[in-house]
Amino acid sequence: MKIVIIPSGFKECLSAEEVAASMDLGVRRFDPYVQTVMVPMIDGGEGFAETIVKIKKGKLISQEVIGPVHDKIESHFGIYEENGIKTAVIEMAAVAGLKLVPHAKRNPLQTTTFGVGQLIKAALDAKVTHILIGCGDSGTSDGGAGMAQALGVRFHDKQQQVLDISGGGDLPQIAYIDNSDIDPRLANVQIDVACNWHNILCGDKGVARVFAPQKGASPEEVEQLAYNLEHYAQLIWQHKGIDVRTAQGSGASGGLGAGLLAFTEATLHPRFEIIMQYIQIEEHIKGADLVLTAEGCLDHQTPNGKIPAEVARIAGYLGVPVIAITGTIGEGASANYTSGIAAYTSIIQSPISLEKAMKNASAWIADSAETAVRQIQVGYQIAERKYKREIV
Repeated sequence: MKIVIIPSGFKECLSAEEVAASMDLGVRRFDPYVQTVMVPMIDGGEGFAETIVKIKKGKLISQEVIGPVHDKIESHFGIYEENGIKTAVIEMAAVAGLKLVPHAKRNPLQTTTFGVGQLIKAALDAKVTHILIGCGDSGTSDGGAGMAQALGVRFHDKQQQVLDISGGGDLPQIAYIDNSDIDPRLANVQIDVACNWHNILCGDKGVARVFAPQKGASPEEVEQLAYNLEHYAQLIWQHKGIDVRTAQGSGASGGLGAGLLAFTEATLHPRFEIIMQYIQIEEHIKGADLVLTAEGCLDHQTPNGKIPAEVARIAGYLGVPVIAITGTIGEGASANYTSGIAAYTSIIQSPISLEKAMKNASAWIADSAETAVRQIQVGYQIAERKYKREIV
């Protein structure tokens, strides 16, 4: 039997590589001789820069920046060269990710993407001609305003005073956008962004209403943030002539996608489209008997471009069944059956605290993978017995 293991990471808990290793351990507990292929996946979030640089034999560069809660942190970006093009790889999660926001400070009205702009400037200082940005696992919802400030954009209030936008809560104060001092080197650099193509900035399915609760916003704060981002989008339209309200990918990373569109003229791409340029999975899946994938939470949003659904789409085209292992099963998870996932299971088998679940995640992932292949073995046995009865 050949089993291909293609998981994403468990956010704030385990990297994709760690999840893959745990799944492999579980499979081999059942049968140490089974053929397994591990293909840890990235989705633009945690581990994006390190993985791309490793594939391209580049290097990671440390950089001190302002983190999401306005303190100094040590972050990084990657550099690699290919065909005469020097590329910087920036991972939003490594500078303004949710993992960097202490639980007591999780409020997207007060977190900033300023550090993302600092990393872009550091990449420009390194004389790159191409910047690849991974948007995912963010702890912010400032529409990329913090990033824009770091690059030289100035936001003014009604009295023409320069504002210090410290988070999504400050956006309504903006009356005028001045980008006359934006870093001129941006004009000579191609910026590509790997993002969730289905995320939009505004409206009922806008980033505030869909993702702000996960970042610590109360229902009242969600509506406040939705209003603030509408105001921000209107200003961008007035001063830049760019409609970011419902542009595909504009809501990525709390609206960082919109800020990148408006102020750096970046091109947004479906994240799987970008990732597949670096990690080829079709050749691994061909000829496999089973694909095991994984994600921290499986719910109604998973079919909208998340790794398990994209893996299932490719595997389905190649006629290989997919089982997903997840940390938690969220609302509307059954929608994943229509995306090509044949079955899914949670590693959590009884009520447990989040702290304990995260502590035991690696062992429980192994247990779930072992259980999955044992259940498949039962299916083989049933099919074999049926076959024998039919030929008697």
